[in-house]
Amino acid sequence: MMPVPLSLADQLENALPQTQCTKCGYPACRPYAEAIADGTASYNQCPPGGQEGIQRLAHILGKPLIALDTSHGHERERPVAVIEEAYCIGCTLCIQACPVDAIIGAPKQMHTIITALCTGCDLCVAPCPVDCISMLPLTSGKTGWDAWSAEQASHARQQFHFRQQRLLREKQDNDERLAAKAAAKLIALEAEPALSPEEIASKERKKAIIAAAIERARLKKLQTQPEDNKE
Repeated sequence: MMPVPLSLADQLENALPQTQCTKCGYPACRPYAEAIADGTASYNQCPPGGQEGIQRLAHILGKPLIALDTSHGHERERPVAVIEEAYCIGCTLCIQACPVDAIIGAPKQMHTIITALCTGCDLCVAPCPVDCISMLPLTSGKTGWDAWSAEQASHARQQFHFRQQRLLREKQDNDERLAAKAAAKLIALEAEPALSPEEIASKERKKAIIAAAIERARLKKLQTQPEDNKE
């Protein structure tokens, strides 16, 4: 079989460093690539890719080389996050902010950075309530794609996708737990005696609210299922 040609957005995404840093103004590298492809974003908004990254994007687009838009940040040595562990309070806000699951720890326990996974995105710094996270330069004068490799970019993209899938699973599991609790409460309401018209009306209102919540959960689950699994 002939390989399926890559879309313009696919080609542009492959030229991005996959740091998922949001400095371009988009929530991840893929939305930025799509915005460049449809003409709603310029191809010079990615500081981690630097001037070499702009050149790669310009080549794909058949456009001239332009300077980095420094309103999105400056090209710099690739940094890595470091937690000053003595001051970490275990709030988990940095873990929630990290787009590639490069931070490990538990609530009220010390956290630490997995240096090999860190993309230097800076997203963990601002949420830290005790200011114990620093970004330290790692690449000794090398910036942009000179400080990053295609292998690292590919691995970062995989980590980002793994995290997105994990968050989706966790949300689905939580929704299912809530739906099960609602169903149990509905059964309990059905079993309760209602002696007066006011109690009957109140009971019916509660049942209607719970039934509506269960239906919303059912519809939401259908929306997240693959087409083949929908009945």
